[in-house]
Amino acid sequence: MPTTPIPDDLVLPFAVGETRLKGRMVRLGPLLDRILGQHDYPEPVARMLGQAIVLAVTLARALKYDGVFTLQTKGDGPVRLLVADVSAAGHVRGYAQFDAARLAQATLTRAPVPTLLGAGYLAFTVDQGDDTERYQGLVELVGATLADCAHHYFRQSEQIDAGLKLAVARGPDRHWRGGGLMIERIPDALAGTIDGEEVWRNAVILMSSCSDAELTDGALPPDRLLYRLFNEPGVRVHRTRYLQAKCRCSRERVERVLRALPPADLDDMVVDGRISVTCEFCNTRYDFTEDDRNKLSVVSQR
Repeated sequence: MPTTPIPDDLVLPFAVGETRLKGRMVRLGPLLDRILGQHDYPEPVARMLGQAIVLAVTLARALKYDGVFTLQTKGDGPVRLLVADVSAAGHVRGYAQFDAARLAQATLTRAPVPTLLGAGYLAFTVDQGDDTERYQGLVELVGATLADCAHHYFRQSEQIDAGLKLAVARGPDRHWRGGGLMIERIPDALAGTIDGEEVWRNAVILMSSCSDAELTDGALPPDRLLYRLFNEPGVRVHRTRYLQAKCRCSRERVERVLRALPPADLDDMVVDGRISVTCEFCNTRYDFTEDDRNKLSVVSQR
């Protein structure tokens, strides 16, 4: 009998039992592999960027917004910058900047944040367009992992109870996979109940029992994993939301940026008779010939 393919690249919202504890499970396969494969990142950098992408998706899908949610880390370590963003349509992209010489000298440990990112900050931004005010949350990079940094943000900035697990793995087939699991307690959701704190603690313990291998296992259906974890209190899943690796760059967008530059700056960008611009996210290169450059110069002088 034919088998139904196990869904991938998704966010599965759920609720725990009859409480108002809510959560999300993230499972990324081809999406994550494609984004990380667009650059020749060393494995430690790819793994850190993968975790940033999983974290961005996990947090973004908890929000209602019509625009772009961006997660960014900036530090003084070998990995200077991580950027991952998620559009309201479910389009995901990400990239990293790193110092190859410093990375080669770094001693990798089980605390990748201080080792690779160093001292710096973690920022979350929601941008819904020019006519709206951008929301941004900012917190220091505190903790051994990105999950630790996110927990620190919750405690310092949002004053909410949340549990979070992230996992990224590269399988024997050399393809990247990622998974995330988050539960949160709505403020005052269990206020006034005798077992409120106990219910919350038990839910966090059950979530923590999930292994990295289970989170990234493409052969384990997400709903089955949630039942495995929360069958005792009960779990209800909601509508699955699917994601896609898709960059927002285009030749037209690059042209708009170039048109805004002074002619002298355009001249400085010419190499071998052409201007070449490479997208940091998807690594797509856009070439502009001598005729293209002259047209851009004419427009920029108007």
